[in-house]
Amino acid sequence: MTSSARASPRPPASRHALIIANDTYQDEGLRQLTSPAQDAEALAAVLGDPQIGGFDVQVVRNEPSHTIATRLDDFFSDRRPSDTLVVHFSCHGLKSESGELYFAAGNTRPRRLASTAVPADFVRRCMSSTRARSVALFLDCCYGGAFPQGAAARASGDVNVLDSFAGDRPGGGRGWAVITASNSMEYAFEGTELTRTSGPRPSVFTSALVSGLATGEADLDQDGRISLDELYDYVFDRVRQENPHQTPSRSVDMQGDLYLARSRRRRIAPSPVPDDVRAAMHSPDLYSRRGAIAELRARMDNPDLAVAAGAREALDEMARRDIRAVADEAARALDEVRVTPRPARLDFGPVPRHAPSPHRPVRLLGPPLARSCAVHVEDDWLRATESSDGLDVSVDTSRPGRRSGDIVLKGAAGEAVVHVEAEVLPAPTPPDRPPAPPDSPPAPPEVPETPPPHGAARPAGPPPPARLRPPPAHTPAGPHAAPKPPPAPAARTSPPDPARLAHPPAPAHPPAPSTAKRASALAAAALGLAVTSLITLVLTAVGAARALANQARNDRLHLTWTLNDEIHKSGMMTPLVICLITAVLALILVSMTRRTLHPAAPVRTTRTLTLTAKALAVPALALAVLALVMCLIAAAQA
Repeated sequence: MTSSARASPRPPASRHALIIANDTYQDEGLRQLTSPAQDAEALAAVLGDPQIGGFDVQVVRNEPSHTIATRLDDFFSDRRPSDTLVVHFSCHGLKSESGELYFAAGNTRPRRLASTAVPADFVRRCMSSTRARSVALFLDCCYGGAFPQGAAARASGDVNVLDSFAGDRPGGGRGWAVITASNSMEYAFEGTELTRTSGPRPSVFTSALVSGLATGEADLDQDGRISLDELYDYVFDRVRQENPHQTPSRSVDMQGDLYLARSRRRRIAPSPVPDDVRAAMHSPDLYSRRGAIAELRARMDNPDLAVAAGAREALDEMARRDIRAVADEAARALDEVRVTPRPARLDFGPVPRHAPSPHRPVRLLGPPLARSCAVHVEDDWLRATESSDGLDVSVDTSRPGRRSGDIVLKGAAGEAVVHVEAEVLPAPTPPDRPPAPPDSPPAPPEVPETPPPHGAARPAGPPPPARLRPPPAHTPAGPHAAPKPPPAPAARTSPPDPARLAHPPAPAHPPAPSTAKRASALAAAALGLAVTSLITLVLTAVGAARALANQARNDRLHLTWTLNDEIHKSGMMTPLVICLITAVLALILVSMTRRTLHPAAPVRTTRTLTLTAKALAVPALALAVLALVMCLIAAAQA
């Protein structure tokens, strides 16, 4: 199947890319690869993006060797010196007995490489004969050796991929470069079957290419362009971080730099602040310096990032060098414009394995300077691409397990971190069929009893059960005699109903509605009495305070009035008695309510009223008893 990301005519940029991917092979010995299909789609999308690569992209997938050779020949022919060409192989790389390198196609047979595979020498000759000024070849291949049937596997060693492309430079071009995912043999044959020496894993090489171009992280010098050298350095570090046993290699024979993509990462050159603002910053007058802070705060909101960055740089200088009052104000102005992601934490929750990648947005708040930042992602399962108002975050669902990682945002306005968590669940397995419950033993078949021969005695023992006895033999009286109806079957006990077992019947004597109403009325009365006892307790406390105050005045004036007299005079005994009575009655009604309410059908409102009444009546009764004891002591002293 062949597809093209964009049809002719050629774009003005004269940039062309050919992506060749094979993951399905007719030969049984070539195992299917898991990543080329996804690699081809992702790389074609990023190279064909007008904002990133701007290439005219063609994709050749799972084609036979002769079709791939024809597409390669057409791709390199009829080019102009100003053209830039990029070719990407994602397939098996096979080494013949004579040491020649071949690229496997859909019809490749390991023992017939010369006629069924694409020779690397053919690709090199196409690159050498083209008139394009710049050619880049990316090889994301797994390499192995081809051996005759039954031969033992050779020891792993270097395939020397780059040696296969050493030779003449392009005749009319400026140069070319070859970058490989690995220069070592990672596969080996056992007979005619290709086997891995390590477990399967996705291609980190092409993933790093796509990530570096899409996010702009490969723009190491942040000049807005991604050169071939920068892309190689980024991919090398990323691949070595993911797989220390894999070492990308390159061979470059090119004059100058080859820029493959554009990047949104531009180093902001701060613009100097105006002279009058600079003079106010260094003025001996405190208010002039504070006025400069207000002007710089307004300039940080400028859509011109150079102007905003210059204002921030000036504020940072004042925050570090000015006196404490001015420095603190400048620091607050700096804190107002900083990288602020919302939300700062993402939890994707459980995600099924191999499900479509879930996406979550992250907004960047603040003025343009605060939203201008570079995205750094360290984990290969986590992806973050820039959107119109922030980031679009997604996770890879190809590998199960708990994932936790960070997205680091760095810009002229500071640095922030977005923490991301996800859990990729293993693929669901079909549940095992539960064992069938043991059936009850089948009833023995109803075998009619064979009468003993004439003259033989019937065996001793109890007669068989009635349901096993054969019907008595009879002789019809005539040819038209009606037969006797068969005996009624014995009654069998029906098995219990599962629904009746799962839902037991309601209680035999459910509570009557009148009982619930009576309980509610008792609970309400108990609460009313409890509130009354609390109110009368407050009145008692007021009277006691008044009696104590009067007794203190009598002692200063040397009067003969006693505390007992002041207690009776203040009238605190009446509310005290009422408090005792109402508290006791409230507790009695609470007890009656709890006895009246049926335990099988509790009423939430009634229980709430009961608990509230008890909570009010118990402390009121305790305090009233304590006050009564004090009154008795005062009466005894009198």
